[in-house]
Formats: sequence, C-alpha cells, structure tokens
Amino acid sequence: MSTWLPEPPWARSLWTAATDHVPVADVLDDWTRTLVDELDAVHLADLERGPTIYRVFLLPDALQFDLSMTPAAQFRPAGPRFRLLFGETAAGASERSTPPVAGDLFGWGVIYALHARACLERRRVWQAEHYIGAVRDHALSLACLRQGLPAMQARGYDDLSAETLARFEAAHVGAVEPGALRAALAASVLALMRAGAEARLPQADTVAQRLAELR
Repeated sequence: MSTWLPEPPWARSLWTAATDHVPVADVLDDWTRTLVDELDAVHLADLERGPTIYRVFLLPDALQFDLSMTPAAQFRPAGPRFRLLFGETAAGASERSTPPVAGDLFGWGVIYALHARACLERRRVWQAEHYIGAVRDHALSLACLRQGLPAMQARGYDDLSAETLARFEAAHVGAVEPGALRAALAASVLALMRAGAEARLPQADTVAQRLAELR
C-alpha cells in the first residue's frame, strides 16, 4: 500500500504501509539501502509520529525526499491531500493532529519573552536572539490563527494581511548586540500583546501590564 503526497518542487513524499508481520523499522531500512545505493540519497533525519516513522533524505540536485512507514493495520488517510496509489487503507477514523490553541501560543510567547530578557541581562546575546525570534513567531502564529490561516511551521505567515505584517517590521533582529536585541524584543512583545488582545484572551490585559517594561 502506498500513497504520494503533493509537495513543493524541492520535496517529494512517499507514504507506505508495512505488513503487520514485518517490523516497520526493517522495511524502512531496506528502502533506505535501495535509495542510498540506487539514487545516491543521504539520510538526514527520522521523525516518529504515533505509529508512523518519517525518514528524510537529500537526493542529488538538493531534492528533499520523505519516506514514511506505517503498520498496515494503522494505515489511514492523514489529511485531505491523501491519494492512495494501490492497496487499501485500514478501517476506522484516522488520528488528527491537535490544532494549535490561541492561549497556548500566547502563553509560550510570553515565556520566551521572559527567557529573552534573562539572556540579555546575562549578556548571552545569541541565546537572546533565539528567544526573540520565538516570541515573534508565536505572535505571527497567533495572528494566523485569528485570520483562519495555517498556524504551524510558518505556513500562513506570507498570507497574513499587509496591515498585520507591518506590525512585525521592527521585530527582526538587526544586529546581535544588546541595543538591537532589546528593540526587536520590544517590538515582538508589542506584537504578541496586540495579537493576544485581538484573540480576546482573558489574560491578555494582565500580562500586557506585567510585561510593560519589555515594550
């Protein structure tokens, strides 16, 4: 059983099912040897999600190829783009990933803002840059959620309204030095607080007051 999943030009995905009497890892390793020997693939990483193992390869010409394996008894459509090439799927409803929650996105953005402040106080500028980016990303994700756009992995960022994106212009770190980092943190926190207020989160006003020193 196998299905192709539509991908951008630089990536391809093949999702297959392994018969129940054969360990998924054994089938995946067999495919890996074939891809390495015949297509000169380089194994980059593995990701386990439930019963499925995703193995990512780099092919010549910088083409990403994702190969995933699932036990046949649990091989079900994982989304609307699923297209079965041959075989059959298991009965029953497929497991859906948990969608992002506005309160969680806001809360983690606040946590990362506090981490960024602590890093700046300790002059750990590169670590601060990392957390400031996380604050900005959580604010963007929250804006995506409000506008009905994909909120994971930056998939909806470019489709946000021009007015929304304009709020984030100052949230990019211009230089890895304390002054530029504080300015970017302030802009990122301001964008996060506004996104929280627009999402009508009950804790947004209180949090905004307590983080006033960061804006």
